[in-house]
Amino acid sequence: MFRIRWKSRPPKKGAQKNTVRQNPGVPSNPGRNSSQNTGAEEQLPEISSSVTQPDWLNLALTGSLPKNLRILKAIFKNCDDVVFHEFTLGQNREIRLALIYVDALSSSERLSKEILIPLKTNFGQPATNYKISIEQAFEYIKNIGADVTETEEANQAQTIVDHILSGEAVLLVEGSSKALIFDTRGYKTRDISESPSDRSIRGSREAFVEDLYTNTSLLRRRIKNPALKVETSKIGRVNRTDLALIYIEGIVNPKILQEARQRLSRIDIDGALEGGQIEEFIEDSAYSLFPTVFHSDRVDKVASKLMEGRVAIILDGTPFVLTVPALFIEYFQNPEDYYQRFMFSSAVRILRLINFFLSISGSALYIALSTYHSELLPTSLLLSFIAQREMVPFPLFVEVFLMEITFEILREAGLRMPQTLGQAVSIVGAVVLGEAGVRAGIVSAATVIIVPISAIASFSFLYSSTIAFRLIRFPIIIAASVMGLPGFIIMLLLFFIHLASLRSFGVPYLYPVAPLSDNWQQDTFCRVPWWAMLKRPRFLSGNLRRESSGQIPQPPADPPNREVSSK
Repeated sequence: MFRIRWKSRPPKKGAQKNTVRQNPGVPSNPGRNSSQNTGAEEQLPEISSSVTQPDWLNLALTGSLPKNLRILKAIFKNCDDVVFHEFTLGQNREIRLALIYVDALSSSERLSKEILIPLKTNFGQPATNYKISIEQAFEYIKNIGADVTETEEANQAQTIVDHILSGEAVLLVEGSSKALIFDTRGYKTRDISESPSDRSIRGSREAFVEDLYTNTSLLRRRIKNPALKVETSKIGRVNRTDLALIYIEGIVNPKILQEARQRLSRIDIDGALEGGQIEEFIEDSAYSLFPTVFHSDRVDKVASKLMEGRVAIILDGTPFVLTVPALFIEYFQNPEDYYQRFMFSSAVRILRLINFFLSISGSALYIALSTYHSELLPTSLLLSFIAQREMVPFPLFVEVFLMEITFEILREAGLRMPQTLGQAVSIVGAVVLGEAGVRAGIVSAATVIIVPISAIASFSFLYSSTIAFRLIRFPIIIAASVMGLPGFIIMLLLFFIHLASLRSFGVPYLYPVAPLSDNWQQDTFCRVPWWAMLKRPRFLSGNLRRESSGQIPQPPADPPNREVSSK
């Protein structure tokens, strides 16, 4: 416990005394403290609220309301948006109360209707024969006084400050060393809308928002089962951000859950503003191009991952939810694959695999075949390539490299520009620059066709997923330009060896391909019908049974006979 030294502070010269407010609602001037101690000198303890010297963290409340107020006022010194509203319990002048909240984070309507009006008008009326004593005030207010549905108790200053800064209201009662915490959050949040980065043709259009409690409610509405557990905590020293660890008890693998808890508990930073900061602390391979923690802002995608046994991590202030463990096969899976018939979903998934191969190796194969292995090309196609490159002054590697860099510049410019201009600049820029480059003899027409095809193939995946594919493309191009097909094959082998060595929370990154799992090949390169997906992934889940067997639909054995009219 820290020793508090009290320091007298004389009032300012000419300062006016505060008067008792007759309106039982919220103070009309919330930026200032409302007090009924009109003439007393305010004594503030020497408490430092600095980040470097937070000597108030271990302080606890006392039974004296003036001392508790002085402690909190010293902590929130120069915080004009923090309101200290002092009043009495009805007409009982002996029981003094203080309501503390942040004006911009709490709802003024809820503060007035649920706390201030009931406490100021419903107690101590002249017709009331029963008089509440100071010793009974705290329990009486807790059980009967306020009309707030969610109420907590706290004694430590750190807990009280965290609740105040989260938008909740804290009520201090004379004679009690505990504070009542009311959920009166009323700050504005973004409306639930469709995901801008992962659009859906069939399925749910709901996406997460920046509010933690709204996001957990969206998952609760999706998974209506008490087995869905939500463990909340705070992360960060300066910015103490709310964080939720979500899983389904009975489905999640206990070892993965314990590992997630340990990795989150080891994080010690100033504050986290986005889930990407948490991701870098809990991933398995920090120097790999491939993420071992996935994220999504679609509610249905996260809910489906939870029902497979994964763990979700939600950080307040960001709409993207982290899910672990992450598998490489998730690049090629989409929620819509499970909403459409399995034959169409399987065909689209195979198309994504082809697009993946084109995105990382299309330009490299073009260089290797044209430069070192021209005998593998048809004669007419080879002659066309040679005729196109007669006026190009650069080697094929430089030509392709310039086109790749140009396309990346156009892609990034289209993303960062205003939405109305981004698409026009990216499309028109690609067409104009490609045509001008061919006419100027800087690049050949074949290069203008092949490089954009490789880049466009990467758009079959989420933008966050294509970053790794775009970076890997360049070393493969360099290897193919130096050694031809042998260099291309060596780079692909190194690429897959690296993938095979990755782990995500102990789970092999290439699972269920390596190691080969027979019970999940039903949802890898192709998807079997729902009635045949009997088991969950073995490494992810602690409960393998997904559904009962024998549910294949069949026509009735005795089809209904057509009723023949007797007329």
